[in-house]
Amino acid sequence: MKEFRLEELEAQRAAHDGAYLQFLRERHMSAGLYALDRGQTDPQQPHKQDEIYFVVSGRGAITVGDETTAVARGSVVYVPAGVPHKFHHIAEDLRVMVVFAPPES
Repeated sequence: MKEFRLEELEAQRAAHDGAYLQFLRERHMSAGLYALDRGQTDPQQPHKQDEIYFVVSGRGAITVGDETTAVARGSVVYVPAGVPHKFHHIAEDLRVMVVFAPPES
């Protein structure tokens, strides 16, 4: 079993001055914590893996392909591999758990 605490993951991410912290990597999946602050631009490019985003805190919007939806704490969004996607209109600092399958390369 592996167990994680959000506060500890956020502290690790912040200590490394990065927007993304991968905290789990297994044979068939990986997971990380992604952070975008209010007003920040999301620099993501399409990934080769399917993704699931779970919004832990904050508010904003995400566009996946040509569909846009508002996101807030508790939102879950699936993004198929290769599809352009970006968070935007970030009104409150976003903290998002990301699951990649297969693992992010």
